[in-house]
Amino acid sequence: MSTVFVLGANSFAGSVFVDAALTAGHDVLGINRSPEGLPMFLPYRSNSRASNYQFRQLDINHHLDEICGWMDDARPEYVVDFAGQGMVAESWSAPEQWYTTNIVSKVRLHERLRRQAWLKKYVRVSTPEVYGSTAGMIPESQIYRPSTPYAVSHAAIDMSLAAFHANYGFPVVFTRFANFFGPGQQLYRIVPRTLIYGRMGKTLQLHGGGTSVRAFIHGRDVASGLLAAMDRGDPGGVYHFSTNRFLTIREAVEIMCRRMGLDFDAAVRVAPDRPGKDQAYLMNSTHARESLGWIDTVDFETGVDETLAWVDQNLAIIRTLGLDYAHKP
Repeated sequence: MSTVFVLGANSFAGSVFVDAALTAGHDVLGINRSPEGLPMFLPYRSNSRASNYQFRQLDINHHLDEICGWMDDARPEYVVDFAGQGMVAESWSAPEQWYTTNIVSKVRLHERLRRQAWLKKYVRVSTPEVYGSTAGMIPESQIYRPSTPYAVSHAAIDMSLAAFHANYGFPVVFTRFANFFGPGQQLYRIVPRTLIYGRMGKTLQLHGGGTSVRAFIHGRDVASGLLAAMDRGDPGGVYHFSTNRFLTIREAVEIMCRRMGLDFDAAVRVAPDRPGKDQAYLMNSTHARESLGWIDTVDFETGVDETLAWVDQNLAIIRTLGLDYAHKP
């Protein structure tokens, strides 16, 4: 099997991917600017091959030499990139931070990596936010129309990588996913937040009434898509990974309330919408299904039940943690 280097390994999707890559037999190296957190957020901790994972706390903005030095020593065949400043609405508060991390620091990394013969593929985890708000199904050829600093930063680095591929043959594979969810997700995201608020008897603020439309994809299906792209994706190719079921945020919250036996109207309060929020992402995943043989296996209700069980199991700890996003510059 191969060695896989994971950027942003402590993120929700990153940690689930580390677990899946270990199970698939790979050796995995991971970096994150934050230290490893509680085991409840790191599924790979209970993996029987956890000893085949090495982690170092490194920041792409400040430790590029150390990161590249480790890569030079390990010579990983694959790099999977989850790293970057996240959060859409918050990117308006300090857009230069999103541009520094998600564009400038990434370009510096890519400039180093393009010279390395040991790299087979660089799997880029991008976002449908680059397309802006769209009507109808989104093909991989959709024109970029980003509407927030967060989305602009992702569109810019995707375009830079495409130029590196065209000019240098840089082996980038682009992946874009529907909304991640599942056990271990950051507590401020809509699925765990709704379930936690329900269990705590807190009122959930539903921004804009929850009219925006999304597909929700379970973390295990994200990981299987990335392994398929890593193994069989074409350099320069773009792959969408989404369920074929699309829900308004309100419908998703209504489902979660029913699973908890809660009255939606009593559990939720409508709040003003967030700036620049796109109305719909309806990605067409036919290409990934046909060319990579990928399928999604976890439906929304099953994933909600799994996440609720995780919340219940860890509720005593969750009560001691902050439930809101805390920005780190």
